[in-house]
Amino acid sequence: MCAAPRTRSVFLGLLPWSERVQVARALRTETVGGLVLLGAAAVALVWANTPWSGSYESLRDIHFGVPALGLDLSVQHWTADGLLTIFFLVAGIELKRELVTGGLSTPAMAVLPVVAAVCGMVAPAAIYLATVTAGGGRAGGWAVPMATDIAFALAVLAVLSTHLPTALRAFLLTLAVVDDLGAILVVAVFFSSGLQPAALGGAVAGLVVFCLLQRFRVRGWWWYLPLGVAIWALTYNGGVHATVSGVAMGLALRCVRDREATEDSSPGERTEYLLRPVSAGFAVPLFALFAAGVSISFPGLGETFTRPEPLGVLLGLVVGKSVGIFIGTYLAARFTRARLNPDLTWADVFALAVLSGIGFTVALLIAEVSFPDPAAAGQIKAAVLLASVLAAGMASLLVKRRDRIYRRLWEAENRDEDADGIPDAHQQHRHRPPPGAPGER
Repeated sequence: MCAAPRTRSVFLGLLPWSERVQVARALRTETVGGLVLLGAAAVALVWANTPWSGSYESLRDIHFGVPALGLDLSVQHWTADGLLTIFFLVAGIELKRELVTGGLSTPAMAVLPVVAAVCGMVAPAAIYLATVTAGGGRAGGWAVPMATDIAFALAVLAVLSTHLPTALRAFLLTLAVVDDLGAILVVAVFFSSGLQPAALGGAVAGLVVFCLLQRFRVRGWWWYLPLGVAIWALTYNGGVHATVSGVAMGLALRCVRDREATEDSSPGERTEYLLRPVSAGFAVPLFALFAAGVSISFPGLGETFTRPEPLGVLLGLVVGKSVGIFIGTYLAARFTRARLNPDLTWADVFALAVLSGIGFTVALLIAEVSFPDPAAAGQIKAAVLLASVLAAGMASLLVKRRDRIYRRLWEAENRDEDADGIPDAHQQHRHRPPPGAPGER
């Protein structure tokens, strides 16, 4: 008796309707936030390269806080250690949702984006290390080109007015979530210094209480807000980058609705709904405003191509991201027998890989912790900005070349002839009989 042929899953096929609704909501907010981010970065660059650059530096270096609690920080550090915690809290919720109900909920579904993201982190780091080794540079910046900036990438797509299919955008979103987590783990493990066991113990105890509140279905922001602030402050004083606390709390939030309590939404969904606009429209742009203000000059840009550290970052983002993600995706699909959506080609995946070379927000954050010297950090930030512009330009050419095909797919994906609010393609997909079922033709 012959064994039944192994079913091949479709890579970048039609998303389930419930997942598509969640992805569309996230992408819409991130796209608007990305446009605000672009504006903030442009203001920072212009401000730092005008005769009024002194006022920019003065504002950035103003200190305030509560010294008695070890929280007397500059404006720049408040945005990097404080506001970005909101960004990573949302990223943690997003990852939890992907692990529970989304594209990472089963090993078969998770292997493609996880392998692609890991290869997209390893390849840039390897290229950076090879470059600085050959040039006699400093190896400490290997983590800078590891992460993709999803908001910046989506803003580029919005400016292009492209009709990229939802599956491609969702794959890009999942890649960014995974490598954001990888980047923050790198920061926590490799860039923590002066660890304070007592404070870290307090942060862990706070997280345990946070998890217990979730476990026993305790509701009310007045429990979680002060507890979250305490966990953040203890993490900061414990010598670990404070943004790690955001990821930890995001992963601790429950992201599945309690059917017995007839919940309309889970705590994770409610928190993400409230904080995603704050993260995308306020926290990340304000961080960019005080992180992207580097002095740009022709001699300085020339050093990007002559000094090993900036060159390593540039090559890591532009070449390493593209090659790593594409090869990782191709190999994962080949060994898992996943079949590429017949309406797309591997050139579409490569365009997405090139777009992933935009490494703005998290790359700037890692540049600050990797290079304490402001002059060296400024060179690395300039390399990040230049690499992001190059990656955006190259991806724009690749995406626009296929825009007519994307438009056709987008229209078919969103056609709703019966005007019931659910596209026809999703209804057909839902009612399609399984392979081999009676009546299938």
